[in-house]
Amino acid sequence: MRILHVTSSLNPRFGGTAEAVRMLLKYAPAGCRNEVVTVDDPAEPFLREVPFQVHALGPPRSGYYYSSPALIPWLRANRTRFDGVVVHGVWQYCGYAVWRAIGGRVPYVVFPHGMLDPYFKHAFPAKHLKKWFYWLPVEYWVLRGASHVLFTCEAEAALAKQSFWLHHWNPHVVSLGTIPPTGDPAPQQEAFFAACPAVRGRRFLLFLGRIDRKKGCDLLIDAFVKLAPREPALDLVMAGPDPQNWRAELERPAQAAGVAERIHWPGMLLGDAKWGAFRAAEAFALPSHQENFGIAAAEALACGRPVLLSDKVNIAAQIAADGAGLMETDTPAGVARLLQRWIELSPSERGQVAANALDCFHRRYDMRENAKMVPQLFEKNSC
Repeated sequence: MRILHVTSSLNPRFGGTAEAVRMLLKYAPAGCRNEVVTVDDPAEPFLREVPFQVHALGPPRSGYYYSSPALIPWLRANRTRFDGVVVHGVWQYCGYAVWRAIGGRVPYVVFPHGMLDPYFKHAFPAKHLKKWFYWLPVEYWVLRGASHVLFTCEAEAALAKQSFWLHHWNPHVVSLGTIPPTGDPAPQQEAFFAACPAVRGRRFLLFLGRIDRKKGCDLLIDAFVKLAPREPALDLVMAGPDPQNWRAELERPAQAAGVAERIHWPGMLLGDAKWGAFRAAEAFALPSHQENFGIAAAEALACGRPVLLSDKVNIAAQIAADGAGLMETDTPAGVARLLQRWIELSPSERGQVAANALDCFHRRYDMRENAKMVPQLFEKNSC
């Protein structure tokens, strides 16, 4: 079976969507041949490290998110080579191009990757109003024409119906995840401590992701500042890129409270340093205001680390029900309760949550199993 994945970009700095594409291809079942078409500039350095076939048709034009005049002709010329097409994301030229070039000829599915979440409707009302002009003539029909619209969990599928009153499509849940890290944990932890030496020998909570307002970083830091005097042995690591240059503002409450030296900023962690951070952490925290899945939460679970999540992380309810972490609201009071509940657990209770975390990962978020689901959808269409 040959499957084509269509996405605006594979740039890892764009976060979730690019990472999801990489995982679906990396862990695809034997006998499934995957290719990717993007509108990245073919000279982009990150494309040299991609271990699968990529057709980069950029550089992209400005305007309708990442458009390229070469995409529709390429799809028309190559569509007969594929048994199915996966469109990653909505509100992008890629979906329109697939709808125009292959709709009705080759089955396609759409992975919104959280882009239909009603959070954006309330957070950016002007942008949401503008999206209605794309929704009625284009985006709705892209989704309506798909054989399936793929959501990473039931919560995401339910939330997607709240963004627009016109919402008729064929939903299907395809969970994402990761695989357990390979290699010796000790060198991985050493790689992390080389990037963040001040936490060696310290207990710490880990945030790993973009330093972004959507991620609730301010709530986490404010909650830690309140907790810090009562828990002097505990630190906080804020790992990830800071594209909004927000760090200086975030540090002010900690500086005022005299605990800034207990909050650490190692920047973006990759490879062994990333896995070492998960392995060394006491727990992983993600108090996002919107998170359709949360790959980093699955990575923490794969390392047997409990996760402390807001209720706006769409897999949080599943994880809390499994006893693999804690969940509270994405408010100042909610995140403060989240940290307080964690430190009030006894060592044996924390150990049980850690054991539950690893079990939860194997049952729900192991990509070696989850990556089989997309090819199975196209096999059913061919029957």
